[in-house]
Amino acid sequence: MLYIKNGTLHTAVGQDAKMKTFQADILIDGGKIKGIGTDLAVLNGCNTLDATGLQIYPGFVDAHCHVGLDGTAIGYEGKDYNEYNDPVTPQLRAQDGINPMDRSLKEAALAGVTCIGTGPGSSNPIGGTFIAMKTVGKRVDDMIVKAPVAMKCAFGENPKRCYKDHGISSRMTNAALIREMLFKAKAYQQKKEAAGDDYTKAPAFDMKLEALLPVLNREIPLKAHAHQANDLFTALRIAREFELDITLEHVTEGHLIADELLKENVPLAVGPILGTATKYELQYKNWETPGILASAGCQVSIITDAPVIPIQHLPLCAGMAKKAGMTEEAALAAITINPARHLGIADRVGSLEIGKDADLVITDGCPFWVETEVKAVYINGVKVEA
Repeated sequence: MLYIKNGTLHTAVGQDAKMKTFQADILIDGGKIKGIGTDLAVLNGCNTLDATGLQIYPGFVDAHCHVGLDGTAIGYEGKDYNEYNDPVTPQLRAQDGINPMDRSLKEAALAGVTCIGTGPGSSNPIGGTFIAMKTVGKRVDDMIVKAPVAMKCAFGENPKRCYKDHGISSRMTNAALIREMLFKAKAYQQKKEAAGDDYTKAPAFDMKLEALLPVLNREIPLKAHAHQANDLFTALRIAREFELDITLEHVTEGHLIADELLKENVPLAVGPILGTATKYELQYKNWETPGILASAGCQVSIITDAPVIPIQHLPLCAGMAKKAGMTEEAALAAITINPARHLGIADRVGSLEIGKDADLVITDGCPFWVETEVKAVYINGVKVEA
C-alpha cells in the first residue's frame, strides 16, 4: 500500500477545470488507485510519499508506435515490425515479435510513458494486430493490457514503395487488396455460419480469414495508416462499405479536412510531427494539426510512431502542439485519456480515477517543458527504477 499526499493532481477527466486539477492525496493498493481525497483512511505502516509542491499526472499513453518490434536495436536482427514476404498478413500478432528487453521500453517508462499501443508497421496493406501493453516487464504476456486492440492496415506511399516490384504500384491496387481480403473474410464467415456445428460443411480453415473475423464482427477496429487527405477518405470509404469500426493513424493532412473528419466521428492519432517531411505525403506536416482537429471537436491523440520519434519525447510533442495553439487541457488529454480511449483501454488507464491502474507520473512542473524533471513513475503501483 502506498499513500501519496499533498500533490497537485491533473486527472485528465472532469467537467471543469476544478475537477481536473486540484490538490489531494492518492491511496494505492494492489496496483490500483483505491482512493483520492484529503481525508483518506490509511493503515499504520503504510508507505507514505510527500508530494508537496509536485505535480501528479496519469501515466502517459502512446496510441501508436512500434516499440518492442523496432526499438533501439540496429540492423536486420532488431527489426520485426514488417513482413516483406507477403503484402497481406492479418494473421500476424504483435506479441509474437515483441522483445520486452528492448531498451526503448525502459526509456519510455522512465519518461512517464507507461502504456503503449504497439504492433506491425505500414509496409503491408494489411499487417496484423496491435496490442496495448505496459512498458515494464520481462514477459510480454504479463505486460499486455489488451490484445488485440486493432487490425493494422495501410494506405499511401509505404505499401507502394515496399511492394512496387511485387504487385502494388498504385493506391488503387492497395485499396483493392484490402477490399478483396474483406470480401473473402465475409464469404468465409457466411459459410461458417451456414455450416453451424456440422464441420463437414465448414470451409477449409484459413488463418488469414479467421484473423479478420473480429474486424467484421466489430470486436476490433481497423487501424488505418494514412497521411494524405485522399488516403484518409479511402480508409473511411472502405470502413463504411463493410460497416467496420476504424481509427485513423498519422492524419498528417487532417487540418485540411477537419470539418469532414468531425462528421465521421472516429478517433484520430496524429503524428509523428517532430522532424522533417521525409516523403511527399508529409509535405503539409505541421504542429498546428492536433490543435486544429481538437478545436473542431475531434478526439485527438498525439503519437510518436516510435522509433520515428523516440518515445520518451511524447510529452515534448504535446508541448510543441500546445505552443502551436492547442490548449493545455487538450494537449494533456492527447497523451492520456484520448489514446486510452483510442485503444479501448480507458477503463484501466489514461486518467487518475478510483479503480484504475496505479500508473502515475510525478514531476516538478508541466511535463511539456524541457526543464521539467520527472521525479517518479509508478506502473501498476510499483515505482519504476532506472
